[in-house]
Amino acid sequence: MTSFDEPLTKALDPKTSKLLESVLGLRTVGDLLRHYPRRYAERGELTDLDDLQVDEHVTVVGEVTRLMRRPMRNKGGTWLEVEVVDGRRSKIYLSFFGRASHIAETRLRPGRRGMFAGKVGAFGQGDKRRWQLSHPEFEMFDETEADAEEFAAALVPIYPAGKDVTPWAIRRALGVVLDTLGPLDDPLPAELRTRHRLPGLAEALLAIHRPRDHADVSRARKRLKFDEAFTLQAVLVQRKMAAGSWPATPRPPRGDGLLADFDARLPFQLTEGQRDVGEEIAEDLARPHPMHRLLQGEVGAGKTVVALRAMLQVVDAGGQAVLLAPTEVLAQQHHRSITAMLGDLATGGMFGGTSVALLTGSLGAAARRSAMLDAASGAAGIVVGTHAVLQERVQFADLGLVVVDEQHRFGVEQRDALREKAGEGRPHVLVMTATPIPRTVAMTVFGDLTVSTLSQLPSGRAPITTHVVPAAEKPHFLDRAWTRLREEVELGRQAYIVCPRIGDLEGDEGDLAKGDDERRPPLAVLDVAAMLSEGPLSGLRTAVLHGKLPPEEKDAVMRAFARGEVDVLVATTVIEVGVDVPNSSVMVIMDADRFGVSQLHQLRGRVGRGGLPGLCLLVSDAPGGTPARQRLDAVAATLDGFELSRVDLEQRREGDVLGVAQSGRRSSLKMLQLLRDEEVILAARADAEEMLAADPELIGHPVLRTEIDRLLADERAEYLEKA
Repeated sequence: MTSFDEPLTKALDPKTSKLLESVLGLRTVGDLLRHYPRRYAERGELTDLDDLQVDEHVTVVGEVTRLMRRPMRNKGGTWLEVEVVDGRRSKIYLSFFGRASHIAETRLRPGRRGMFAGKVGAFGQGDKRRWQLSHPEFEMFDETEADAEEFAAALVPIYPAGKDVTPWAIRRALGVVLDTLGPLDDPLPAELRTRHRLPGLAEALLAIHRPRDHADVSRARKRLKFDEAFTLQAVLVQRKMAAGSWPATPRPPRGDGLLADFDARLPFQLTEGQRDVGEEIAEDLARPHPMHRLLQGEVGAGKTVVALRAMLQVVDAGGQAVLLAPTEVLAQQHHRSITAMLGDLATGGMFGGTSVALLTGSLGAAARRSAMLDAASGAAGIVVGTHAVLQERVQFADLGLVVVDEQHRFGVEQRDALREKAGEGRPHVLVMTATPIPRTVAMTVFGDLTVSTLSQLPSGRAPITTHVVPAAEKPHFLDRAWTRLREEVELGRQAYIVCPRIGDLEGDEGDLAKGDDERRPPLAVLDVAAMLSEGPLSGLRTAVLHGKLPPEEKDAVMRAFARGEVDVLVATTVIEVGVDVPNSSVMVIMDADRFGVSQLHQLRGRVGRGGLPGLCLLVSDAPGGTPARQRLDAVAATLDGFELSRVDLEQRREGDVLGVAQSGRRSSLKMLQLLRDEEVILAARADAEEMLAADPELIGHPVLRTEIDRLLADERAEYLEKA
């Protein structure tokens, strides 16, 4: 009998177990059982070939219609081409060479149906374009008596596979495991299974891998989705409860301190949303337990002012605050803007002010020692920094508040490193993101944080008009884009041009869209800047900015741009967040289809910040009607970041959105879809809160506790900290 935790090396033959681990990362029987079918083929139903993409590993179900021997050019001999059709009579061609062509010729006959797995290629253009699988693996539905019995069921599961691992090899491995699987302890308590009318775990696993009909699949998916939602929510509720029990020094507001002086000097009125969120944060800071709050808001909604007011409240109460930024450019921008907003209140302690220190990895030795001394002595009430703040040598006199900007750039270990610098008491934590998050994503990704949202833009923010520039279809549109940019500069305004690459193939900084086949390399900052300076933008003052510049050069470029000494800044996504130059009114994003939806929304938020109408031009070679163009059309159609975040989530894998792809880990979400399964997530959250309120350590639910421990031990929980 096999068990859930048994290594596949014991349950399967060495070759199969090694392939499953190396290609799919499956190590245990439980991993294999949770490798669910992507879809199901019905014996009388063929695959729709219209949705194929080049370089995608696919499994198609089709019918062989003819075999053709083709001569091999310049080599002599022949190769075999097999024509296969789908349910709509679309065609795909299989190519076999050498000895494999003779083997395939004996097994493939017109009229026979089977599954064909391989990497999709294409040849030809336009209406003559043809799909091709070269040397695909295949399995026919009726080759042998054994196969006929295996395919006798109405539904044939088709699994996510990979190179050298076919869906039917996975199915056969699962057959071995299912036939020898011993009794399973069910982690979901019986009362919850009854409440939600869910089958037991063993029944659900058998139904998902060996369904008799679609009703079996539906029942199994309902149970397995709930499992994922409930386990994750239980982890998050536990963390939230644990964090709520930690001690923290209360930082109540004062009526006569820095915050009061700052508010009195503000040259604008806070929005209603800023005031409401500010009151929530003020109440949290006054409690003897640490605040754990997520502040999300549209680009330009005024999150920095809200965070600064929270930092001043902590300084008023005798503590220190640190603002952690993901890049040096953003840290320097925050330091400049905070110092400017504070004015003479940032004068190193004179007249009740507080020093604002900048601490980044590129600081010179003297400046670094000075900043570290100010942090350790308490002279700096506010410290702005990058990852350099996390180093062991950096100490604080009394760290009371940690503000993390763009949380998805940081992991749990980094947040914990800052918490530890507060000594015995835990600091309050405020996480900020300008990437709007749908409700269910916020519940799942930031489920251990209380969420506040700023949706109202401050007065004075001008609207941003966005247009798609189809450069390949209409080259004169691109010419007009450069003319339009010159017109803005002639009015005394400034412009950004954003490219996905610096200038060498290793220099990508953008969130490049994958799966764009047979395309030229993405446009590079250095190439585009040179081309424009010598061509359509000749005579304009142009500068370049990217992440590989020396820090002092990056800072000098940004300062020159902010002072109006540069007309056009050609940059990578290093300007994505936090960069605030009110005089910039136009942005041209080259190869815009190579960026994600949310990133495009972030980028265009750099213009229209000073009362000037903003213009964003999305330049792309992507043909109309393609998914790439649909993404761009969606961005051009709305300024609603929350709507775009839904579009982004629908078009990307769940793991990407949760940060799993970036961390190299597999997502724990295999069934659950964060947008479509909102009711499941809400129900799971309520059940988890009820159960853990009565039994915080899950003493009465040892199997569930073991399941949670497994999730955490597998190091898959890091994505809970990311968006």
